[in-house]
Amino acid sequence: MAHIEHHRLHRSNWLRAAVLGANDGIVSTASLLIGVAAAGSDMHTILLAGVAALVAGAMSMATGEYVSVCSQADIEAADLAQESAALRDHPEEEFSELCEIYVNRGLERELATEVARQLMAHNALEAHARDEIGITDSGKARPLQAALASALAFTIGAALPLSAVLVLPFNTLTWGLAAVALFSLALLGAAAARSGGAPMLKGALRVCFWSALAMALSAIIGRLFNTSI
Repeated sequence: MAHIEHHRLHRSNWLRAAVLGANDGIVSTASLLIGVAAAGSDMHTILLAGVAALVAGAMSMATGEYVSVCSQADIEAADLAQESAALRDHPEEEFSELCEIYVNRGLERELATEVARQLMAHNALEAHARDEIGITDSGKARPLQAALASALAFTIGAALPLSAVLVLPFNTLTWGLAAVALFSLALLGAAAARSGGAPMLKGALRVCFWSALAMALSAIIGRLFNTSI
């Protein structure tokens, strides 16, 4: 039987954006709803605040991810352009540089020279991009993919506490929202850890701790500005 390995690095770009979006959707929306509810607001105000948070948050996440990853793509493009010019103007120096990289990684100089010669004959820019700069196809910036993944994940995440408002008793809304949010975050942290090959319990506890702190602070601020006083 063939030996097959399932690596996870190719998931890093969209998985990072999706986990960040879903986590932020749950935490920010639940924290806002808890703060508004703790301030003594009525159901209509709480729902309106939640819907506004979902729409604004999804657009903000998409815009932020797109701009951020575009900046990364611009840096990659500039480095590739610089390397392309160097290969055109100083091919011998670039060949020697690639040889030294392989020697430093453990190859004998004769073998390193032959590897560099063959790789540069095949695709010189690709070889230097991968081994000198560190740009690979799996790690290359994809702004649109990151923006869509983040916005969709935020919307799904924000919809969870918002939906809970419709079914939870009004007199237990604050504690109920916190419970729903923490349960959802625990599942998200565990699933993200599993997708990345990390311990599930550690991933769940990590996200729940900081999220619980955010919701607690929101509740305290809501109490300080209680609208029913």
